[in-house]
Formats: sequence, C-alpha cells, structure tokens
Amino acid sequence: MRDLDSQPKPHSDTLLEWYDQHARDLPWRISPADRARGVWPDPYRIWLSEVMLQQTTVAAVKDYFHRFTTRWPTVADLAAAEDADVMGEWAGLGYYARARNLLKCARVVAQDHGGVFPDTYDGLIKLPGIGPYTAAAISAIAFDRKETVLDGNVERVMARLYDIHTPLPAAKPELKEKAADLTPTGRPGDHAQAVMDLGATICTPRNPACGICPWRTPCAARLAGTATELPKKTPKKPKPTRLGFIYLARSEAGDWLLEQRPEKGLLGGMLGWPGSDWNEDPADRPPFDADWQEIGAEVRHTFTHFHLILRVKLAQLPTDYQPQGSEQIIARHDFRPSDLPTVMRKAFDLWKGR
Repeated sequence: MRDLDSQPKPHSDTLLEWYDQHARDLPWRISPADRARGVWPDPYRIWLSEVMLQQTTVAAVKDYFHRFTTRWPTVADLAAAEDADVMGEWAGLGYYARARNLLKCARVVAQDHGGVFPDTYDGLIKLPGIGPYTAAAISAIAFDRKETVLDGNVERVMARLYDIHTPLPAAKPELKEKAADLTPTGRPGDHAQAVMDLGATICTPRNPACGICPWRTPCAARLAGTATELPKKTPKKPKPTRLGFIYLARSEAGDWLLEQRPEKGLLGGMLGWPGSDWNEDPADRPPFDADWQEIGAEVRHTFTHFHLILRVKLAQLPTDYQPQGSEQIIARHDFRPSDLPTVMRKAFDLWKGR
C-alpha cells in the first residue's frame, strides 16, 4: 500500500460540495437542497430501496420501487398485503428470501413499533432481514446517524483512494475503517450517498473518470497508476451446474397445475411448476401418469451459487385430477405468468413460443 503521509488528505467537505452539484436523482432520495431546507427522507422508502438494491442495479430497481410504493405507499399498507401479491410484484428481482423478509419486517414494524422504523443502528438490526449494511444505510440516510455504509461502490472508492491491494473479501475490515475515518459528524447521510454516487458515476469499475473526481488530488491509486486494478478480488470458484425436470400440465379448459414451494430454500413460498430435485442426476417423476412430451428446449437459469438446466415436459391435466400436497389448480382467468419467479416464467415462455 502506498505511503500517504506526504500526500494531501481526502476531506468530506470536498466530496459534499461535489455531491451538492451532482447528486443522482433517485425516486427514494431527498435531494441535498431539500435536505438543507429541513426535508427528511421517508425511512420506509429508504428501507424498501435498500432491500431491493441488494445484488441488483439502480436501473433494474426503479420500476419495481415505483410499483411497490404506488400499491403500498406506507409500511402499514405493505404489512397488510397478501403474501402472494407481494411475491408476484417481486418476481424478476430474484433472491426471493428478501421478499419474504420484507413482509416479515413490515409486519414487525407495523405491529410492534406502531408503523415507525427505529432510528438507530441497534434498533434497526433487530428487525427481520436487516443486516449490518442495511441497518447502517437506513440509520445514516434516513436518520442522519454517523454510521459507516460500505457497499461495492464504497469499497472500490476506498481501495483506490488509499491504494489498498488486499483482495476482497479479506480487505473489507480495512476498507470499512478507512470509510469510517472519512465519515463526518455533520451530514453523515449525505456523505454516505455521496461516496456511493462517486463510485457509481465517476470511480466506476472500468475507465474511471479520474480527471473530474473531487478526490483526484489525494487519490493514491491515481498517483500510483493502479486505479483500474483495484479493488482486487479473490478468484471465485466456478459455479457448478445442476439438472432437473419441470412439468407443465394444462387442462382442456386452460387451467394450470402449479405447486407452492416450501417456505425455506430457493424460491421459498412461491408458486411454480411441479418439478424434480435439482442435482447432478435428477429423478424424472411427473406429478401424475400421462403421455409426457418434452418441449424440445431447455430452461437455463443462473442462481447465485449454481447454474441450472431444466428439461421441460408437457401433458394434459386430467379433468378429474385432485391436487396432491402443495399442488394447486389455477383457473385460466386467475393465472398470471408475471407472478411466477423468473426461472418458472422461462418455462412458460417456452411453452407459449411452442
């Protein structure tokens, strides 16, 4: 790591001056000018955006955020929502455990906190689905608490600012310490958003715009010529590939056979097509005996830890079929493909294209 003792020190004031002019316009954000006039962010909107933004981009989240806040404007509205409605609106964002925890958290806030979010890190982290990062982000952005917010953008900015070559994730404690040192007592919420904006718009993963960066002078990686190499990351192991079967059964009237997945595990609690286990050698066991035909195409989907290939089979649903266990027959006029998780909707799209 480069010795910075002889270099100018980065200052939050410099960054905040830049942020006041260049802050991104985001639907959940209060602008620096409004914040200076005493307007406070809505903790519900900050919480919702932070949960949605986990492992997802701002561009992907905006439409979901608009739909959620239009349909459920307050945390009490969301707490009163039907699980299936929320999971349906979430479909496509992935990481469905977040949606289940979203509902759990909303209901705890509504029932145990009178619909008001705790305003401290210690209070927030006790809520379902809120971890250290989210608790720090909400307490800083919504309540202007002096907390250190460390997302991927902030990690990249700190690694470059201090020319830190320790690979992630091992570098996280050092990067958080540097970020904490820079967090001011005044305007800590704006500072947190400013560092994230800097990483998102200027200190980008590729081709950082160092010439217009407010911290270009004290940036050690710029001086060392190593900015594009940072942050370094420990190589990931290749993702394994799992296989499976998925069964689409439809009646003559157009009704579909679906099943509700177990609460725990991938796609927990969501409706989807009956299917096999996902492993290296799945057993082909349809939900009922019939002349099952392969569709001639495969569903390919990637989860966080593995790739998935599903062989799709079709059959006609018997008119007298009685659902077993977690199965449900969904009438044609009640079936909405948009309510299915992405991997299940891919199978429907293959059937529709066929």
